[in-house]
Amino acid sequence: MLKSILSLPADLYKNRRLVMKLAKNDFKTRYAGSYFGTFWAFVQPVVTILVYWFVFSVGFRSNTDELGVPFVLYLVAGIVPWFFFSDALSGGSNALLEYDYLVKKVVFNISVLPVVKIISAAFVHGFFILLAIVLYMCNGRFPDWYYLQIIYYSICVFALVLGLCYATSAVVVLFRDLKQVINIGLQVGVWLTPIMWVAESMIGTNSIIYKILQLNPMFYVVSGYRDAFIMKRWFFERPLWTLYFWIFAICCFLLGNWVFKRLRVHFADVL
Repeated sequence: MLKSILSLPADLYKNRRLVMKLAKNDFKTRYAGSYFGTFWAFVQPVVTILVYWFVFSVGFRSNTDELGVPFVLYLVAGIVPWFFFSDALSGGSNALLEYDYLVKKVVFNISVLPVVKIISAAFVHGFFILLAIVLYMCNGRFPDWYYLQIIYYSICVFALVLGLCYATSAVVVLFRDLKQVINIGLQVGVWLTPIMWVAESMIGTNSIIYKILQLNPMFYVVSGYRDAFIMKRWFFERPLWTLYFWIFAICCFLLGNWVFKRLRVHFADVL
């Protein structure tokens, strides 16, 4: 178990320059065929935020007055990490298919390919973190020490999605329909996390439904971003939830790493 956990960081460090080069190229080539290029990587999430804000703040008149912030700020704090998770999981799951020419090379370490897609998604995530900070500053909420937790929770997303991508990228090679299952899961997950509604006020923190929702590891991350931006609460103030998340993330990594290693002998033949 310990060997599996330590082998990946060693491989990443050994191939760090190659990984960063591939990640940058992946980010650039994703929209290479369009006139505005990487501009679209930022426009689509912004438009999505505006649509959700209009529907829930203007249409359904969602109220976050008890939190002391406008709904758009509550929405942004939750949807920014979800964009990272969704983009990284979708891209990481298709990593072996997109880089099939590298998979067929005997000397290439294909275990870095899912990481390349996650780092590529992290570039956009960094932009949206800065955008969120600017929006909060425009509303008179300036950065403080709690904002440092954004780094911690970004690492949480990275760790969680890494284990998932190792499993999904390996299975997708043999079972292409899994991509559609992932897309459906992400569509459902954005509502169950929750992001567009305030679970604490709508169902109560002591309800069974709320306890069930807390089993979703992304709920921990989204709540963490809101703790940093709005609630001003440290992650270690929720020790049991933090412990649960990391046990879940480590188990995902171990399982994903095991699936990846078991199936990798079939990748070149299938592709």
